[in-house]
Amino acid sequence: MDVPLFQGTRVYLAAHDPESDAEIESRWTHDLDFLHAISSKPALPLSASQIKKIYKKAEKDDKDRFSFAIHTQADQRLIGFVRLHHIEWPHQCGWIKMGIGEAADRGRGYGAEALNLALYYAFCEINLFRVSATVGEYNLRWCDLLKKAGFVEEVRQREALLVNGQRFDALILGLLKEDWNRIRPDFVREREQSLHD
Repeated sequence: MDVPLFQGTRVYLAAHDPESDAEIESRWTHDLDFLHAISSKPALPLSASQIKKIYKKAEKDDKDRFSFAIHTQADQRLIGFVRLHHIEWPHQCGWIKMGIGEAADRGRGYGAEALNLALYYAFCEINLFRVSATVGEYNLRWCDLLKKAGFVEEVRQREALLVNGQRFDALILGLLKEDWNRIRPDFVREREQSLHD
């Protein structure tokens, strides 16, 4: 079983285990909706061995990234990932990306809780001042989730994305630590209290 790093009520974040997770993550890459939700790059299904190679390369080369596996509390099932990446330490800024793998697990509140755990880590553990996210306007679920967490639209690139033959705007949303603290004070207090208990 993976060791939980950050625990919520319904999900926890843990380090990735490429040996046990790669087969599951490979299945996710065969779902076009999942691929379009997490990236604007061309959809490319990956094998388990390709997933393992990506993790090995990231571990070796990318020191400005923190990636977590999202598991359910109820059965410790791997359901997604959340990643803080392209961190610019001198400016205390970074980017966030998240994906919930199986369609049956989307829209059930797992993503919202995982996002809050990741934002707590970003703002309270590694002391970022700002977190940004890119999203295609077609990805309404991720856009709504970000806005509920306090992100605001800062850039709109008109018709920058071509998905399934249709043009969509590309959005950049941002969240400042002070705004997140104002919106999520109960969550921050609960986390800090649990650390002291």
